Amino acid sequence: MPDTPLLDRVTTPSDLRNLPESDLRQLADELRAEMIDAVSITGGHLGAGLGVVELTVAIHYIFNTPDDRLIWDVGHQCYPHKILTARRDRIRTLRQGNGLSGFTKRAESEYDPFGAAHSSTSISAGLGMAVARDLSDGDNNVIAVIGDGAMSAGMAYEAMNNAGATGSRLIVILNDNDMSIAPPVGAMSAYLARLVSGKTYKTFRDAAKSIAKTLPRPLQEKAARAEEFARGFWTGGTMFEELGFYYVGPVDGHNLDHLLPILRNVRDTHQGPVLIHAVTQKGKGYAPAEGAKDKYHGVAKFDVVTGKQSKPKANAPSYTGVFGTSLIREAQEDDKIVAVTAAMPDGTGLNLFGEVFPERTFDVGIAEQHAVTFAAGMATEGYKPFAAIYSTFLQRAYDQVVHDVAIQGLPVRFPIDRAGLVGADGPTHAGAFDTAFLSCLPGFVVMAAADEVELRHMVATAAAYDEGPISFRYPRGEGVGLDLPERGTILEIGKGAVRREGTKIALLSFGSRMAECLLAAEELEASGLSTTVADARFAKPLDIDLITRLAREHEVLVTVEEGSVGGFGSHVLTALAERGLLDAGLKVRTMCLPDIYIDHDKPDAMYREAGLSKDGILKTVFQALGSPALSDTVRA
Repeated sequence: MPDTPLLDRVTTPSDLRNLPESDLRQLADELRAEMIDAVSITGGHLGAGLGVVELTVAIHYIFNTPDDRLIWDVGHQCYPHKILTARRDRIRTLRQGNGLSGFTKRAESEYDPFGAAHSSTSISAGLGMAVARDLSDGDNNVIAVIGDGAMSAGMAYEAMNNAGATGSRLIVILNDNDMSIAPPVGAMSAYLARLVSGKTYKTFRDAAKSIAKTLPRPLQEKAARAEEFARGFWTGGTMFEELGFYYVGPVDGHNLDHLLPILRNVRDTHQGPVLIHAVTQKGKGYAPAEGAKDKYHGVAKFDVVTGKQSKPKANAPSYTGVFGTSLIREAQEDDKIVAVTAAMPDGTGLNLFGEVFPERTFDVGIAEQHAVTFAAGMATEGYKPFAAIYSTFLQRAYDQVVHDVAIQGLPVRFPIDRAGLVGADGPTHAGAFDTAFLSCLPGFVVMAAADEVELRHMVATAAAYDEGPISFRYPRGEGVGLDLPERGTILEIGKGAVRREGTKIALLSFGSRMAECLLAAEELEASGLSTTVADARFAKPLDIDLITRLAREHEVLVTVEEGSVGGFGSHVLTALAERGLLDAGLKVRTMCLPDIYIDHDKPDAMYREAGLSKDGILKTVFQALGSPALSDTVRA
């Protein structure tokens, strides 16, 4: 009878800590296999998790989680952590409706002390926990794991600078899976890392510093320079030490014989902030991921044996692809057009632009604040920057949008991908707020594409607009299958369009709920309710003439948008109130995302929950008319 897998004996980290160290290699192999199998069923972020399997095992083995706080930056790499922390029985519900989140989530487990999905927050959160522990006279450890990509964000350095000045005991593990900081590591560097992490070296080093302080100043300076040179030569840690961290590494992040003693040394001997530099391989242990360009960062369901992903056939080009090709077309006619991305060239479609115009494409890393102000600087010199940033990530740069772009009236173009709900990535990645936080800014033009043709027009419109900042939002996923013109047509600023004419009900859509509005209009017509459907196109400036006409000629006016309250509908209500149109018996309803964070699910299910599907629109219309009935009752 075969032996029971070790992973079957580990439900929580306390079970893991009961195993002998000699079993941990086998456990890591089983954990990796379990994760591969689970993600092959659900899809998700594969490569990052594969790269931290040994690191996850080692951390939970050495540290007393959950009393010791473990924070995963971003959360892409947290699947092995979830399997080891009492969630293995649900791991095949990842990113599914009512299933596990694809990121760490406080409401999901006591082993997730801090929720994540955006990058570069772990050190700040960890320092906050460490200082709170100190204020409470606690003695638990705080460990923050952050990737080398996330270290490109200024927030990480702000936190490290503060941590170095504060001096609280905090352990930061730099998961370097891009070989971007250190050369390959081997036995010698592992030996040195183990040496410098231990008490003997630390005591010797502190003693040497104390002795040096008794020397004449010229000799003190020479001794300090020699010590710093030696540390930098052997370990490459000078930069982190200048920020106040004790640097340990680099160490092979897949070698448990190296990781365990170093983590144990750091746990037992250090009182201030420490940085452990672990070099890992993204996609480690799964050949298709190791060989892929993106190391299988995000995958659809796939065949474990071949690695082939089962992505559905596209019926229409994606909005992201339409944006990329549209921008290329405009740039062929205008050499002042440049593109800026914050570490998301593929996700924003700028990879297509970069293939054609590499010298006009700028990836600034995970640094949205810098991206926006960098674009503003280019705009001052007569260039036409398109700062393509997901809605959810643009939130990180709001001050720069206000201060560096809007107040100065600079013509920076903001293509806003992932507008609205985004399915499996859940509320942390939903584009819910950009219409509200941009349309309140003086001088900002705010557009939303109803379909892929409108998106092509809006790219052309933004390229031609030089009077100030302009944005256009569009959703994740495929378009509605319309034939695209070769090049977009420049839209008149602040002018919408009527898609179908009616006399009783007016549906005014801002963005890609247009298709649902048209479906609802067909059912309303079948119920004897003549319905107009209009595409607002602009939340700012509003098409006042169109809104006034709809209000005066219809009994019910419903605005529909896939954004938060405070956006398009709120501006329409203000415009109607200012013109006294709310006092003439008009029934107005504004449809937007509800005042909750909607958990991950299939997009259609999320829109039904939000009330922004065809049925939700019908329900709103009937309620406005004073009838709770469905269309068949209205017909009767």
